[in-house]
Amino acid sequence: MEQEKNNTFSWVLRFATQCKGKMAASVLLAVLGSVCGIVPYFAVSQIVIQICGQNYDLIPIGFWALAALLGYLGSTWFGTVSTILSHRSAFTILKNIRTELTAKLSRVPMGYILDTPSGKFKTLLVDTVEKLELPLAHMIPELTANILVPLLMMVYLFILDWRIALISLITIPIGLVCYMGMMKDYAKRYDRVLTAGKNMDAAIVEYINGMEVVKVFNRDGESYQRFEQDVRGYRDFTLAWYKVCWPWMALYNSILPCVALFTLPIGAYLVLVGYSTLPDFALVLCMSFGVGAPLLRALGFMSTLPQINYKITALEQLMNAPALVQTDRAFSGEDHSVSFEDVRFAYQEDEVLHGVSLTAPE
Repeated sequence: MEQEKNNTFSWVLRFATQCKGKMAASVLLAVLGSVCGIVPYFAVSQIVIQICGQNYDLIPIGFWALAALLGYLGSTWFGTVSTILSHRSAFTILKNIRTELTAKLSRVPMGYILDTPSGKFKTLLVDTVEKLELPLAHMIPELTANILVPLLMMVYLFILDWRIALISLITIPIGLVCYMGMMKDYAKRYDRVLTAGKNMDAAIVEYINGMEVVKVFNRDGESYQRFEQDVRGYRDFTLAWYKVCWPWMALYNSILPCVALFTLPIGAYLVLVGYSTLPDFALVLCMSFGVGAPLLRALGFMSTLPQINYKITALEQLMNAPALVQTDRAFSGEDHSVSFEDVRFAYQEDEVLHGVSLTAPE
């Protein structure tokens, strides 16, 4: 998975030369926004500690309430600007990918164009590239922030009280087990869904483009039957995959972010028996709520990495298609003779021209 992720990002960065500064700024702002998002949790914990200590002075409570508000506003502002920059970078990358794809289509043999269904080209140039926008716009900045900030927060919690901090981590391995159940046989199932989706897109485009010809030759029933089979196949594969994932997904989304499931009862017991203090317990409990949600979002991005890799593999197949061999010599325009040297031509594997050479004088 790590090698796959590295290959994915290296391939994407090839098209990001114009926007690397925006991408770096987007990641930095996303991290700052996540740090600001911690402030409300810390402020609420301080208010709870003050109230539990029977200190009802409104001035410090108002100060922490203002700090929570500023932290929330800072998180919203940094997150919004980060998202704007990341979306601009994503659209630049998509433009560069489509430009290179169309340039490659102008260099491949005509036989490759004729042998490939038009629906496949439409899917690659429009749908497949378009589906890269959402992961590129959100995954690159937010994945970094959603992993870095919880790690720093957990280090701080372990410094405060390692026992309660350790208890707050119990839901994470349980949630990861559910996540592993959701991702079981992911590659095989997604490959079937992806193949069915490609067949459906190709059938739709070919059915619409060839509707007039099909009706002229009275083959509309047969053509529609194939179209219906491809659509139903995509539906059946997708539903079968979702039915397997839904129970695990529900458990994973419910357990992983719910840090209070074990922290609240066990932490309260540790306070009652004197192993911890109420202020530390309140602080760790409030701060731990800011750990589960970012990790949940980060793992959500992890599940999209195989999908991105499949899409990039499909795009690479077109980009790596053999192009027509062209001479390095520029045409001078002085001689209008046409020369052929060792010309070979084949339909699929059957070669019909075998090394033809001739010169047609002007």
